[in-house]
Amino acid sequence: MHTLYDSDTYSVTHMLANAVAADVPPDTLKEGEQLLIVPALARHGFEIVDKRSNKEVYLDGSWAELFQQKISAWQLKTPTQEEVEDTLEQYAELAQNPVGIH
Repeated sequence: MHTLYDSDTYSVTHMLANAVAADVPPDTLKEGEQLLIVPALARHGFEIVDKRSNKEVYLDGSWAELFQQKISAWQLKTPTQEEVEDTLEQYAELAQNPVGIH
């Protein structure tokens, strides 16, 4: 899991559920670097939590690919916080399940 965004309103986490750490000699990696092995049929996605409504949506498959394209576009042209939250609001409208409190 990797938190991509966290504000008072939304949080976005990138999930790499099937990735596992590779068993490689430590001297072959840079400091702090970890090599991951991702299976051919990797299941990854994005969890978007709307903190106002306490609901979450998990994007995988084609939804995750579309969201990844949006993130890539943001890396080329940094959006305002308002632009990010407007986009997240559109995805959060898909949410139907309350977030479980642990």
